[in-house]
Amino acid sequence: MTFQNSKFIFLFFSLFFLSGCVQNVDLRHQAEENKAREQENKTPVAEIEKSSVKNPETENKAPIKILFVGDMMFDRHIREAVQKYGGGDYSYILEPVKEYLSQFDLVVGNLEGPITNKESVSVNTKMGEGKNFVFTFDPSVAKVLAENNIKMVNLGNNHILNQGKGGVEQTKKYLDEAGVKYFGDADYLETKFPNGSLVSFIGYNYSESGSEEKAIEEIKKAKQQSDVVIVCPHWGTEYKVGDPGESIRSLAHRFIEAGADVIIGTHPHVIQMNEEYKGKKIYYSLGNFVFDQYFQSETMEGLGVEMTIKPDSSTLLGTSLEYKEINFKMTKKGQTVFKVEP
Repeated sequence: MTFQNSKFIFLFFSLFFLSGCVQNVDLRHQAEENKAREQENKTPVAEIEKSSVKNPETENKAPIKILFVGDMMFDRHIREAVQKYGGGDYSYILEPVKEYLSQFDLVVGNLEGPITNKESVSVNTKMGEGKNFVFTFDPSVAKVLAENNIKMVNLGNNHILNQGKGGVEQTKKYLDEAGVKYFGDADYLETKFPNGSLVSFIGYNYSESGSEEKAIEEIKKAKQQSDVVIVCPHWGTEYKVGDPGESIRSLAHRFIEAGADVIIGTHPHVIQMNEEYKGKKIYYSLGNFVFDQYFQSETMEGLGVEMTIKPDSSTLLGTSLEYKEINFKMTKKGQTVFKVEP
């Protein structure tokens, strides 16, 4: 082989090798560019999952603030205190907390008796006497409730029939005239708020036969069309502080399993424990809000639960619930005040 032929072969292989290197460099460069583009366009799995459940209808909704308060009774010593200290004006009772109540989209409480034009039989009675537990509230009470933003009440309790069925009808009449909604005596109440959210309120009355299964059926129906389902049961043992007992806890869990999003209980006249079950909040008893049970400190106190319904497009329901608590106390002059200023 001549020197020239050897030179030619060496030059050929050199060019072949260099062209391969250049091609490899180009391929690596192209691969790096492709990878960079993929990274730019790639959405993390968590973000994909989050965006897949977004509900566009909730994105521009304003939060809803609802306050729940406990048992309200406007007869007996409360009626006497209004005459003695309030000049006959029932607004006197809630005057210390009126401004606070006005801050909410809605205030909900348990109306522990009927509103009628009948005279009181409980005034000046002693504890233990039969008439001491028979209530009727002055017709002006309905307007006072509305003026203090308590524009929804639960009628599903053991005192609503104190004046018979006629008393219930009068109660509804006065509440309707004042613009106060009510639930607990019939089917669930669905309320549409200004931001478009649908919230259902359902009562359970331990003193009404068949109320348990009825409440569960109502929860299931409401769940199909409401954004939030709220159950307000009247249940439990009076004056039992703390744990409400296994049977009440079991029933609360049944309500949650049926579809309730929150449970707000009344009737024991004292504050009881609260818990979470399957991620849902349960307040077993809020105690009193307007009452004259001055025989122990626990019955002179009550809990207010502030619930904020926030639009949340990252959840399947499109909402999330937040809670805050505030404590009230009842004075012997008939007024409801803050235990600690908010």
